[in-house]
Amino acid sequence: MLALYNRLTPRLNAHGDTVLPTLSRLVFAGVLLAYFWKSGLTKLGDGLFGFQMPSSGAYAQIFPKAFEATGYDTSQLGVFHWAVVTSGTLAEFILPTLIVLGLLTRLSALGMIGFIAVQSLTDIYGHGAELVSWFERISGDLIADQRAFWILGLLILVFKGAGPLSLDRLFRNAL
Repeated sequence: MLALYNRLTPRLNAHGDTVLPTLSRLVFAGVLLAYFWKSGLTKLGDGLFGFQMPSSGAYAQIFPKAFEATGYDTSQLGVFHWAVVTSGTLAEFILPTLIVLGLLTRLSALGMIGFIAVQSLTDIYGHGAELVSWFERISGDLIADQRAFWILGLLILVFKGAGPLSLDRLFRNAL
């Protein structure tokens, strides 16, 4: 049995750089692409350039306490708030798309990790979500458990790249 294991291990290692990033992007597309796009859609204002004038819901999601302090009046918030909400909204569309396409994958995955960290902190401190803890019987806790899995998949992309079925590979081979 040990001999079989020793023969299989190098083969598994050899295919890891191909299989892990490809599956990581596929799982990301299946689990998180629609989640982030739907979230981004709730933040868009009216019209073709709705991303430039985010909805009031965008401010409520990203700056809940500051938005409440203004009496839910977006005109009372400054350029900083607008810039953060606009860039966050665009990030919810652009970064997941780049990851699924496998374009600028390492950088996009790092951006998504940062986005998820900020999202989690906003959920905890802005919306009162509970951090809870790891190593408990409830595997679906939103902050600690699920987001750790999201970040794990993204870390595979940071360290391994996009894999063979990606625009990163296509462009690298074309150069």
